[in-house]
Amino acid sequence: MSDGSSEEQLLEFLYACPIGLIECDDAGDIVVMNPHAMQHLMPLAGSRDVCNLFSAFERHAPELRSMVASFATRTGRICDGHRIFVELGPGRGDAIPKVLACSLVRIRPDRLIATLTDVSQQVFQEQRLRQMDTWFSTLLDGVNGYASLAIAPDGAIASATPCFTRLTGYDHVDVTGHKLADILTTDTPGGELRLDEQMVIAARDGWHLQEGWQKRADGELYWCQRLVVVSEGGGTAGGRFSVVLRDVPQRDAAAMDMHRLLSCDHLTGAANRRLFSQTMAREHVHWRELRQPLSLVVLDLDHFKAVNDSYGHPIGDTLLCRITEVCTALMPPGGIFARLGGEEFGVLLPRYDQAQAGELAEGLRCAIAALVVGTPRGLLQVTASFGCATMDETGSVDGLVALADERLYAAKSAGRNRVCMSSHAVAPAG
Repeated sequence: MSDGSSEEQLLEFLYACPIGLIECDDAGDIVVMNPHAMQHLMPLAGSRDVCNLFSAFERHAPELRSMVASFATRTGRICDGHRIFVELGPGRGDAIPKVLACSLVRIRPDRLIATLTDVSQQVFQEQRLRQMDTWFSTLLDGVNGYASLAIAPDGAIASATPCFTRLTGYDHVDVTGHKLADILTTDTPGGELRLDEQMVIAARDGWHLQEGWQKRADGELYWCQRLVVVSEGGGTAGGRFSVVLRDVPQRDAAAMDMHRLLSCDHLTGAANRRLFSQTMAREHVHWRELRQPLSLVVLDLDHFKAVNDSYGHPIGDTLLCRITEVCTALMPPGGIFARLGGEEFGVLLPRYDQAQAGELAEGLRCAIAALVVGTPRGLLQVTASFGCATMDETGSVDGLVALADERLYAAKSAGRNRVCMSSHAVAPAG
């Protein structure tokens, strides 16, 4: 077989392959890609360089660049099915949010092969199955692993099983008459519902189940499933509830490492786009059911491209990590700080109204402006621009994201280094 015919067969395979295939060098510059890959990349790249894999994904999967840079082996699999959440909201109309699976293989020291597959439907089904599995495991697991409580209409504990002592560290007899919400503390990052909020939903639907961190009497955190069920009176004012608490010991160190891998940005350690998208969808449901405040802040570093061009990507990466550190330290309980792409970050603030979100954004702006990073060329400082929006203004996740982005661009247009909470950006304080 001639070299010419082999090349033709290879091209035929590339074009007929039902998944996106890309060959690029170690810097991300694309040598060849098939039509399926182009269909995925073109909408994502926007004004960015579609001829470079990392630039095209800079907004949605900035971690790809650092994953390749940190892979020390000359050849081998860098990632397998790494999920890229393209849409932060629930998708357009009734569509399922788009998710891509990316695999990267280094075939030579200077050559990469990437595959792209649309796994949106698969991810949606996995989420549904995970919800069903959680529910059925709660029903079918051994009864001895549960703490069961009867809750009076005023939220006080009417009775508790002895397992409550083993699970929480609080004596099941002594807690009788106390409010369960005063005993169980869930004021940890993630925006879990309070017991009274769960009871509101359970009164309407008959039950409500959530998972999250609980704190035992000695301060130890454990992963807990909390099921609230209407037991008497339905949704009436005099209704009683049953609460079932279940420790989930499977969340051991290995499981937590996997959770961090799936939910944290590879470079900075901030929450990643995947976790941000899932949390926003969950908090939107809470907003619809309980009308508790929900705010979004998006921020973008000013002139960050000039930092990478002048100081190099390693310095730019260091700056992103330092910014994540100072911003994460300012997050309130339940707030999530995430890297959404490149130099863009998002802050999701359950139970924060517009004024509170604006105050926090101003604090973040000042913290970033005060940050100093040492480089071989001297000290480096940057600023950031902010856009704030609340769910009450839009009613939808897509609308919330669009409004926050619109205000971010307004802050940029007005001179940068400022917070915009309306159609008009304001100058920074001081």
